[in-house]
Amino acid sequence: MNKVAIITAASKGIGAACAHALLKEKYKLVLMSRTESVLELANDLDAVGIVGSVTVQDDLSKVMDLAIDTYGQIDAIVNNTGHPPKGDLLKITDSEWKEAFDLLLLNVVRISRLAVPIMKKNGGSIVNISSYSAKDPNILFPTSSTIRAGLSAFVKLFADQYAKYGIRMNNVLPGYIDSFDVGDEIRSMIPAKREGKVNEIANTVVFLLSDESSYVTGQNIRVDGGLGRSI
Repeated sequence: MNKVAIITAASKGIGAACAHALLKEKYKLVLMSRTESVLELANDLDAVGIVGSVTVQDDLSKVMDLAIDTYGQIDAIVNNTGHPPKGDLLKITDSEWKEAFDLLLLNVVRISRLAVPIMKKNGGSIVNISSYSAKDPNILFPTSSTIRAGLSAFVKLFADQYAKYGIRMNNVLPGYIDSFDVGDEIRSMIPAKREGKVNEIANTVVFLLSDESSYVTGQNIRVDGGLGRSI
């Protein structure tokens, strides 16, 4: 039986790459994004799609319902998001910090509340697209570095609580990826001397959703060309 995967922020970049990679693995796909282009992608991939935001509880409920109503099950979730506010560390406003928290951590909490009761029946795997800065904080990405460090803690607590049900959760920590412009100065800092490709992130996601990684949970998997320095 084909597995069913939900992918958020799926219209382009890493999210779209994950959709293409999982289609090759015969997954049935349920795609969500804030832009209507996700509906075109869903049509191209013989999937179903919905316009919605990971910061809106009702939208997350709708995408879960769409998966169940269409395919009758949910086996995998890829929690991908847009980019949070940036700026000078102490000039970022309270509302911008709250926006980032809503986007980068509460999105995972919200969809997990919906997914766990379903996945308790047959197990499942959840992968969150995080950032290398969760382990190596970067002053250029203050909200991302801070809040995604918190996401790492949440993922570990989730594994403690739900691994016994066969429900796994892991983070993928990309470095600089080719879906955005990377200058020569940044590129020279990466040991691999190049930015990553979106399909390299997607391939890691495919592995973490698969039965091949059935004993991997609560982990942060760097895919950063060696950029991260912490051990």
